[in-house]
Amino acid sequence: MSRSTEAQETRKAHCEPLRSVHTNNFPEILQKLGISLIISTYQAGKLVVLRADGEHLNTHFRVFQKPMGIAADRHKIALGCSSKIWELRNAPTIARKIEPAGKHDACYLPRQSHITGDIDIHEMEWGGENNSDLWFVNTRFSCLCTLDREYSFVPRWRPKFVTALTPEDRCHLNGLAMVNHQPKYVTALGETDSRAGWRKNKAKGGVLIDVPSHEVICRGLSMPHSPRWYDDRLWVLESGQGSIAVCDRNTGTWETFATLPGFTRGLDFYGSLAFIGLSQVRETAVFSGIPLTERLNERICGIWIVDLKTAKTIAFLKFEDAVQEIFAVRVLPDIRFPEIIDWDEKLVAASYVLPNEALADVPKEQSKSSVVIYRTK
Repeated sequence: MSRSTEAQETRKAHCEPLRSVHTNNFPEILQKLGISLIISTYQAGKLVVLRADGEHLNTHFRVFQKPMGIAADRHKIALGCSSKIWELRNAPTIARKIEPAGKHDACYLPRQSHITGDIDIHEMEWGGENNSDLWFVNTRFSCLCTLDREYSFVPRWRPKFVTALTPEDRCHLNGLAMVNHQPKYVTALGETDSRAGWRKNKAKGGVLIDVPSHEVICRGLSMPHSPRWYDDRLWVLESGQGSIAVCDRNTGTWETFATLPGFTRGLDFYGSLAFIGLSQVRETAVFSGIPLTERLNERICGIWIVDLKTAKTIAFLKFEDAVQEIFAVRVLPDIRFPEIIDWDEKLVAASYVLPNEALADVPKEQSKSSVVIYRTK
C-alpha cells in the first residue's frame, strides 16, 4: 500500500486532512492506459484529480460548491454544483507553462457558468451533434434537461408516472446513460409520484427506465445509480447492495457482477476495466434499512478498479478522514497529468483564449496554438 501525495495548491481555507492510501499498482494502471480520473465529492466540496506521478498516485483537490455530476472529455468538462453548472475548457498551451514546465498535458480553465437554481443536479452527459448538447438529471424536478441562455433549465423528458413538473423530488431520478449521443437509460429510486415518495421503499423500490419508450426495464433494484451501456451490456450500480450488476433488457432481470465494500455510486469504463466510486454512507434516515448497511458495519470510501473479464478487484484507492462520499467518477482518456483550475483569480485574469484568426496580430513569443497567456510577476 502507498500513501498518495496531495497538491500544494489546495486552498488554505479547506485544509481538512484529505489523506488516502492505494494499492501499489494503481498509478501503474493509469500510466499504462495513458489516462487520469476526475471524481466529485459533494460532501467534502471537492473535485479530485487522480493522476500517476512516477510510482506514486497524486490526488489533486479543487474546491467547488457541492460538486456532483460530471460530463468530461479531452476538450471540456461540465460540472453540476449546488445552483449552477460550470463549464471548463482545456487549454493545452497553458498546461505546458504550468510549473514544473512540461509536466502537465491538459489545463481545464473555467469558461462559463449557468445558473440553474437549486435543482439537485445528478448525472450529466454530452450528447447531440458533435457532443455539443449537455443533458443532465434534474432530480428536484424529476426530469432530464438541457440548457438555454434564456432559462434556468429546459425540461426535455420525465418518467410517465410523474404527473407534474414540481420541485418535490418525487422519484429521485439520478442516473443517465447515453447511447448514440442520445439519452437512453435512467435510474430512479422509486416509481412514485408524491413528494419524496421514493423514501418509503428505498431498499427495493428502484427502477431502470428506457427513455425513448418510457418502459420500466427493471424493478426491485436497491437504490440504483449510474446506468451505462458498455461492451454490449447494460450495467447499473445497485448502490443499496454495494454492487455492480448487468441487466437483461428482455427479461427485466439482473445479475450481480461484483460486490464491493461500500455504497457504489459513480462509474466509468476504459478498456476492460471498470472504475467504481464507493461511499461510506452516513447513518441517516436516507441510508438506514438498506441491505448494504445491514451487511457491513464498516464501509469504505474510495475508487475500486474491477476487471471486466474476471469480475475481480485489481486495484483500489481508499480515502481517509475528510472524504466519506463519492458521487461521480470519470476517465480522461489520453490525458495523463491534467490541471483543473477552480477560481484562481490571478491565473484566470492572466489567461486569454483567442480564435486562431486573431493570433496573426499576436507577437509570436506570446502565442502558440489558439492560446495566449500573460502572467504578471
